[in-house]
Amino acid sequence: MEKIYGMKHGIKGFLRGDNVVLNEILDTEEKVELLKRTPASFLGSCRYKLPEISDDSEIYMQIFSRLQSMDVKYFLYVGGNDSMDTIKKLSDYAKLVNSDICFMGVPKTIDNDLALTDHSPGFGSCAKYIATAVRELVCDCRVYDVEAVTILEIMGRNAGWLTASAALARSEDCEGADLIYLPETVFDIDDFLKKVKDLAAKKHSVVVAISEGIKVADGRFVCELGDENAAVDAFGHKMMSGSGKYLENRIKQELKGIKCRSIELSTLQRCASHFASLTDINEAFLVGSEAVKAALNGETGKVVILKRESDSPYRCTTENMDVHGIANVEKTVPLKWITDGYVTEEAVNYIRPLIQGELTQFIENGVPKLIRL
Repeated sequence: MEKIYGMKHGIKGFLRGDNVVLNEILDTEEKVELLKRTPASFLGSCRYKLPEISDDSEIYMQIFSRLQSMDVKYFLYVGGNDSMDTIKKLSDYAKLVNSDICFMGVPKTIDNDLALTDHSPGFGSCAKYIATAVRELVCDCRVYDVEAVTILEIMGRNAGWLTASAALARSEDCEGADLIYLPETVFDIDDFLKKVKDLAAKKHSVVVAISEGIKVADGRFVCELGDENAAVDAFGHKMMSGSGKYLENRIKQELKGIKCRSIELSTLQRCASHFASLTDINEAFLVGSEAVKAALNGETGKVVILKRESDSPYRCTTENMDVHGIANVEKTVPLKWITDGYVTEEAVNYIRPLIQGELTQFIENGVPKLIRL
């Protein structure tokens, strides 16, 4: 029987020889269905950036030697920008050494910042959770009979797609967030404080949704204003956390008499599989299966993208695009979709189809049943 290998913790695990045989582990339909309902990455993830080929060809020789020893013919890598960078480099090296291994990228990122694809699997489920959390938060905040401000900090370094999804909370039965701020535009703290003060004079509860990566005019992240020694990750990205807490403290200092608290959704927003979008799950399986088909047909150095054909009824098709047009290219929210402290209806119409549908959970002892590697 042919083997379908899985790399534990991505290319970093592969270099350690940390692989499993997936078709021996996921050997029943029930296990596959459980996988659909299990949060996070079944195989784990990594923050490991391959060097440029010209800087260190030895690591590529090691990777391809291992692939050859395992008799690997097709290599699929699932992830966002950094993962597509891995596919780009591996497929480029394969051409240099005349390897016949096919390399395909499979999009998956809650940040929704991959170029060329209409959207990325993972985003819809996260957007569904955020919209729901905002609705529930607004209801909870109504119980206070004092002027209060609640700031919800949502993931998004440079792209505000997730924070924009907070706008989906607004409907006839819920006023939703009062203000929404994305990192694509300059964040004016003085203007923000004025807007909060004016809103607090009109209503007891004010709810604000912000991206963790909002920046002031000089380019600094708001979170850096409270901690200028912020740590960086393996890719040199500054670790995002604290924008909400900084604004909470500013409100307490300058808007006397107004109660304020900040909440970081943090990793909760990306692991809420109990309320995942069925549309999102189906499309995740779709791009994966299309990547397999493309690889079997000999395509390499490509990424499967989603092309939206219509909003109503919602319909998406797939296409295979050159990874060089996707890797290391960040897709941000169009500026025309961003208003002064909110987003447009066009942004809402773009996101709403992606959060439709739910999966029935398999419940055991009162909680959802999962699968573990």
